[in-house]
Amino acid sequence: MESQLTQIAANRCFGGWHKRFRHRSAVLDCDMVFAVYLPPQAESGAKSGKVPVFYWLSGLTCTDENFMQKAGAMRMAAELGIAIVAPDTSPRGPDVPGDPDDAWDFGLGAGFYVNATREPWARHYRMHDYVVRELPALVEAELPVTDRRSIAGHSMGGHGALVCALRNPGRYRAVSAFAPIGNPASVPWGEKAFERFFGTDYAAWLEWDSCALLGRATEKLPILVDQGDADSFLEKQLKPENLQRAAEAAGHPLTLRMQPGYDHSYFFIASFIDDHLRHHAAALLAD
Repeated sequence: MESQLTQIAANRCFGGWHKRFRHRSAVLDCDMVFAVYLPPQAESGAKSGKVPVFYWLSGLTCTDENFMQKAGAMRMAAELGIAIVAPDTSPRGPDVPGDPDDAWDFGLGAGFYVNATREPWARHYRMHDYVVRELPALVEAELPVTDRRSIAGHSMGGHGALVCALRNPGRYRAVSAFAPIGNPASVPWGEKAFERFFGTDYAAWLEWDSCALLGRATEKLPILVDQGDADSFLEKQLKPENLQRAAEAAGHPLTLRMQPGYDHSYFFIASFIDDHLRHHAAALLAD
């Protein structure tokens, strides 16, 4: 069978490989680029040469490159024997509409990992189905990885990771987030995106809000969240206290760690990414 992936970059790193691929997405109706880190165990023949996958969802304005270049995650991934897959944050291309006001917090680079229902967004902005179904199927068919998956993300991507896990019980073995938009239906970033993607039906918004989803989750997958207390978006956009209250009300295991002095940047992510990778490895590598 002819490969659906076109490799566009490859770099040796900690005994493994960081690679970037382009492919045509049927779900998003455009070409997409994603990155993967394959640890040395993927070449060594251990466990048939296949390794589990940690999926990372990045935040507003990012591409597949931000996490791979700034997070410092590959050393620990190589040690643990876990692959990392980092998709883009939105559909791309000349036919994909962006923010009508040319703002940075919606549209290109800001797909919010939902399935839009309103035009002109519904044709392309189906990042949830892309991340949860199409991309893993492609990765598992063409790369030396297993179907053992976990998911994590930052900010908008933290929202995406939580929603992907909560909406798809049994799909992931672990979930975590850095500074997630945990209650998007109640903060400006989410309100702007959700009104455009779904219209004014607030019930439709709640289908993509982690605080609402926690109350009806059928799987109690433990959640690890790190949040810097010097984050400039903390009070207006992130509101981790809402997520904590929702988890407590639902009896859902949530570890929220407020990190003193840390902001919203990749300096923050790089400081705690090893903890998250170990959290995921405990589930991904368990017999």
